[in-house]
Amino acid sequence: MENRFFNRELSWLEFNARVLHLALRKDLPLMERLQFLTIVTSNFDEFFQVRVAATKRMLDSDPDKADASGLTPQMLLNGISARAHQIIREQQNCLMNDVLPSLADKGLVYVKPENYTPQQTEYIQNLFRTEIYPLLTPLRTDTQAFPHIKNLAVYAAFLLKPITGIKTNSIELQGDDDKPRIALVEIPSVLQKIYWLPATSKKNKEFALIDDIISLYGTQLFPGFTEEEAMIFKVARDADFAVDEDSGTNFIHAMEDVLIQRKSSFPVQMTCNTTSTKLLNFLMEKLELKPEDIYKVEGIVDPCGLMVLRDADEDEKLSFEKWQHFYPHDLPEEEPYWDTLKLHDKLLHVPYESYEPVVKFLSDAADDPDVLAIKMTLYRTGRNSPIITALERAAQQGKQVIVLVELKARFDEERNIAWANELEQAGVTVIYGLVNLKVHAKILMVIRRESDTIRRYVHLATGNYNTKTAKLYSDLSLFTANPEIANDATSFFNLVTGYSTLQKMDYLGMAPVTIKARILNMIQREIDRSTPENPGLIIAKMNSLTHEEVIAALYKASQAGVKVLLNIRGICMLVPGVKGLSENIKVISIVDRYLEHSRIFYFQNGGAPELYCSSADLMSRNLDRRIELMFPILDKAVFADVKSILDTYFEDNTNAMELKSNGEWVPILKPSERKRKTEAIQAQEKLYLKYKKLEESKPKSTEKQFEVRRK
Repeated sequence: MENRFFNRELSWLEFNARVLHLALRKDLPLMERLQFLTIVTSNFDEFFQVRVAATKRMLDSDPDKADASGLTPQMLLNGISARAHQIIREQQNCLMNDVLPSLADKGLVYVKPENYTPQQTEYIQNLFRTEIYPLLTPLRTDTQAFPHIKNLAVYAAFLLKPITGIKTNSIELQGDDDKPRIALVEIPSVLQKIYWLPATSKKNKEFALIDDIISLYGTQLFPGFTEEEAMIFKVARDADFAVDEDSGTNFIHAMEDVLIQRKSSFPVQMTCNTTSTKLLNFLMEKLELKPEDIYKVEGIVDPCGLMVLRDADEDEKLSFEKWQHFYPHDLPEEEPYWDTLKLHDKLLHVPYESYEPVVKFLSDAADDPDVLAIKMTLYRTGRNSPIITALERAAQQGKQVIVLVELKARFDEERNIAWANELEQAGVTVIYGLVNLKVHAKILMVIRRESDTIRRYVHLATGNYNTKTAKLYSDLSLFTANPEIANDATSFFNLVTGYSTLQKMDYLGMAPVTIKARILNMIQREIDRSTPENPGLIIAKMNSLTHEEVIAALYKASQAGVKVLLNIRGICMLVPGVKGLSENIKVISIVDRYLEHSRIFYFQNGGAPELYCSSADLMSRNLDRRIELMFPILDKAVFADVKSILDTYFEDNTNAMELKSNGEWVPILKPSERKRKTEAIQAQEKLYLKYKKLEESKPKSTEKQFEVRRK
């Protein structure tokens, strides 16, 4: 029988290939194609730092252990290397032979060093001498300690040769004649990635890359030597560190130690633009990297810096048409939401709708004299956050403010430590998560005195309290004054901030205690209530599906005749379409201009359907090792809205791709069919037009004032 599970890491690689697929599409605007190419790079940076590093450590500790897909660590590393090399080759080919030439046709021209005009050469030489040279530090490599190569920093390496006839009276700065003289130069991140050149045509804007400039003139750092060979390279290091939470040491200090370790951990992968065997072999030896860890590119080592070109697209003709973020049509823009939420729940769908209601909700609570307390969780908040500002203002006005800050949010640890310190200084009570469990739940509760009672208002979300990503990530959140939800929210905060045995929560599911059991029970209920005449139906949308128990339950449901529709943006370990196992399961994925981030679960339940949203994906880390929340959609109007959103994703025939049982992702429509089809549906565009129509239906204010007759 075929394997019941796809490998997690290889499945993730196919997600990155789907991102690349968008970059390859010539029907998309050039700047967006460039953006998707840079996302491929940034995705790979994190993947190698975390997932590949973990696999390498597994190779050392338990080399014979096979995962659910039957792969040992070495087999997996071989598979990762083969597929990642293939994706990066396609990415570089698209960048160098398609996107950059197409941008040149539109007037944004990348000029390679061999094509600099005399005027441009003179300009760059002066630029190097005055602005770049003073910031560079040459590092010789024949010292006792090899220079430390920073994680993800870009370097130039030079193989040097003494100029004959030049002697030194100083110490042996030239090195041993029998050893290669190799020097390294870090390209400081403070330098611009591109430099605009004197253009050869009025209609063009021409630019040079900092990598090229330093490769060309870097030998000026080594008087008396000439360059034999040069290369640009970048190294990804292990970043898969966890703080020792049982050590008894100060937790913040322990987290700071993790950040320090990350900067000097073992190298995992190197990207370089060289054909130089001497430089490459030298660095591989010093960094203890194998040939399969080396990714040679003929183009640009780190394309992410090219996104500054978007600023040159002044009319935005090379980008997607700008979409607005509409203020919800059924929320007051001036008044607080208290009276509105007493009447009905309110769904917020970002980024189609503005994130401003969340900021306003918290800001109104901070300034309202009747608000007594605010409690919330923070996972990733972003820079210059109005969320933080409102919390500080509330505390300064004497309100009780309790904030659970998760310091273990990977790559945001340093920022979260800073937020936590700032909040504490403002008088906020800060809780630093739970021992050995990341708090990934997204919840905010406002406690307000009204007449002779205390009322609680709750906000629950699938995404972070981050105003920046709320413009880029598709997420759902719910405002509610439902007393039952508020009771569960109170129990949740008591549990995560104090000592508490788990109290029964009737409406909210919480991982690692109840979400998995509820999901499994609802799948089993679907099986029990499914008949040949009226088969069960499960529809789910999430970022990743890797939990083996949940996958096994979905296989069982398929075998019982339950129809299962899954929309999974990223990793999927479930194998669909296998006769006798999963022939009733369909898996699609949509990658588009917004990052799909919401998690929605629908169960037909024999005609009494239930609908849930959650901060959790159906992954082992989310269901078994994190604090997560799953919340029901109880309001009838909100229920209909969320179900409509969910259905829309399965109507997409423009960007949707379907997962086949052999692991291949196939577009729902081929490009030729997409052009011919008159009923093309793009889920994100359809959703945007829906909210645009709601915006246009709002009553328009008029400047005309009607005069009232008076005696």
